[in-house]
Amino acid sequence: MSANKMLKRNLQLIPRILGTNGLSSFVLIRRLSASITKTVEAHKFYPAYLHYVGKEPLVYRNVGQQLEKTVAEYGSTEAIVSCHEQKRYTFRSLIEEVDRVAAGLLKLGLKQGDHFGIWAPNNMHWYLTMLGAARAGLVSVAINSALQARELDYCLKKAKVKAVIMSETFKSQNFYEIMKSICPELPDSVDGRINSANLPHLKHVIIDTPNRLKGALSFDDLLGLSNRTEFEAITQLQRHIAPDSACNIQFTSGTTGHPKAAVISHYHFVNNGIHISNRNQFDSNTRICVQVPLFHAFGTVITIMAAMDKGSTLVLPAAGFSPADSLKAIVDEKCTVIHGTPTMYVDLIKKQRELKLPLKTAKMAVTGGAPCSPQLFLDIKNVLGLERVQTVFGMTETTAIIFQTRPGDSMDQILNTVGHLQDHVEAKVIDAEGKTLSFGESGELCVRGYLTMLGYYEDEEKTNETIGRDGWLRTGDQFILQADGYGRIVGRLKEMIIRGGENIFPKEVEDFLNSHPDICETHVVGVPCERLGEELCAFVRLQDGVTKISRDEIKEFCKGKLAHFKIPRYVIRVDNFPKTASGKIQKFKLVELYEKEHQAQ
Repeated sequence: MSANKMLKRNLQLIPRILGTNGLSSFVLIRRLSASITKTVEAHKFYPAYLHYVGKEPLVYRNVGQQLEKTVAEYGSTEAIVSCHEQKRYTFRSLIEEVDRVAAGLLKLGLKQGDHFGIWAPNNMHWYLTMLGAARAGLVSVAINSALQARELDYCLKKAKVKAVIMSETFKSQNFYEIMKSICPELPDSVDGRINSANLPHLKHVIIDTPNRLKGALSFDDLLGLSNRTEFEAITQLQRHIAPDSACNIQFTSGTTGHPKAAVISHYHFVNNGIHISNRNQFDSNTRICVQVPLFHAFGTVITIMAAMDKGSTLVLPAAGFSPADSLKAIVDEKCTVIHGTPTMYVDLIKKQRELKLPLKTAKMAVTGGAPCSPQLFLDIKNVLGLERVQTVFGMTETTAIIFQTRPGDSMDQILNTVGHLQDHVEAKVIDAEGKTLSFGESGELCVRGYLTMLGYYEDEEKTNETIGRDGWLRTGDQFILQADGYGRIVGRLKEMIIRGGENIFPKEVEDFLNSHPDICETHVVGVPCERLGEELCAFVRLQDGVTKISRDEIKEFCKGKLAHFKIPRYVIRVDNFPKTASGKIQKFKLVELYEKEHQAQ
C-alpha cells in the first residue's frame, strides 16, 4: 500500500475513534499517531538544496545611483588613494571627475550600450573610467593587462569594443606598440578617429600618458572634451539607465579554448557588492590594501563595489602586485583590510618575515581567486598579525561571490570550507544525470539567483550549456553542500587551470604550442604548486627526427604571443599519450606521469 493511501485510510478512522469512549480511544489515537509518524519518517529525503534568504532585501539601483548614494552619505571620506601615482579622491571629488569622464566618452560619439575597453594595470584612470563608463550607460570591458597582440585582438573583436583606454607602458609591456601591431591605421588616424580594417568596430584609442602619441587621445584630452553643462547632465542620465542593463563584460575561459565574454548587469554589480560588504563588515573607517588586479572580478565587485557600499577607502600600493609596496602602503595609509589571492599572500608573508614592518592597523585579510590551504590561512593570520582571515568563493558567471566566510565563524569553518552561502542565493548539488544529491554527498554545484550573468555575449549556445531554462547555472565545480549552509570544494569538473588566481584553459595553450615546427602534439595539465596553487605542465610529442626540446625554447617561442601566466612551467617529452578506448586523452595519467618525473628529480 502506498504512503498516501495508508495516510488517507488512517485519517478516515479518526471520526470513529473519537466517537468511542474511555481509555481505548486514547490508546488507538496514540497508535495512529505512531503509525503516521513512521510512514512519514520512512519517506524522508533531505536534498542538497538551500535558499539563503538573508536579512536585507535586494535593491534596484544602477552603479551610478549607488555612487550618488555613497557620495550623499560619505562625501568627505576618501574613496581611493593611488600610492604610486600620488593621487587621492574623496567620494565627493571623485564623482565630479567620473562625470567628466562619462561626458567625454559620450562626446566622442559613444552611445548607451556601446562597449568600452579598459586595458591597463591598477592605475587611477582604470577606476575613474570604469565608473565613468557606468555613469554614461556604456558597458566596460575588462581586459587583462598582460595580454599580447593575438589575445588582445581576439578580445576587442569578440566584445565589439568601440573605444579603449590603456596605459602607455607597464614593465616590459608597451601597450601602444601592441595596439599598433593589430591596428596599423592608428598612427595615421585624424582627431583620434580610427578606421581599421582589422578592427572595424574600434573608433577611438585613449592613452593615459603625458606624451603625444600619434592617432591616440590622451586621458587629459578626454577630460577636456565636455563643458560643465554636459558633465552636469550625467546626473539626469542616471534615471534612464536600467539596473537590469549590461554594465560590464568579464572574459572567462570556455570549452572551445577561447575566452568567453560574460555579461554582468548593474543590478548584479550593486547587490553582490552590498552583500559582500555586509559579510566583511566594512564601514567608512575601512581602508583596503588592493593587491588584486582591477580587471578581475575580485577587483571590480569584491573590491570596488563592496567598498563603495559602505564608503570604504581603496588603497592602490602599486600598478602591479609588489609585496614590498603593499606592506609599505599598509603602514603609510593605515590599511585595516588586505585583499589578495593565495599566491600574493605567500609572497607577502615572505616579504614581511624579511622586513618585519609594524602592521598595527591591519585587522583582516580577504582571500579568493584560487584554493587556499589551511596552513596558508594560519600563516596569513599569524605572520601578518591579523585578527581574522575571510575567504570568498565564486566565479565570473555569478558576478563574483557565491559563498563567503561569516563573522564569528569557527576556525574549522574558516580553514576547511569556502564559507556560507551568500544572501538571496539558491544552491544545489547534482549528480551526472542531473538528480539532486543529499547533503554531504559530492557532486556538481549549481546556483540560481540575482547574481547569475545575463549570458555570454553573442554566444547563445554556450550560455544555454551553462544556464538551463530553469535558471540553474552549472558551475563545473565538484562540491559538497552541508545542511548548515557551508560548502566544501572537492575538485573541478572542468579542465580549467587556476594559476595564481588566473584562469587558464589548456586548449588555447595546446593549440598554440602545436604551431611550433618541432611539435606534433601537445596536452597541458595543471600540476600542484605551493606558491601559485597550480602550474602548467605541457606534455609534447615531437615531430619525427626531432629528439628533444627545452623549456627555454618553449618560453622563447611563447614570448610576445602568450601572456606570461599561460607559458608552461614544465615541459615533458613523451612518445605516446595515454588514451581511452574511444581515443580520448587520459589527463589524470599525465598528472601521475608528472609526479613520477618530479619525484625522480
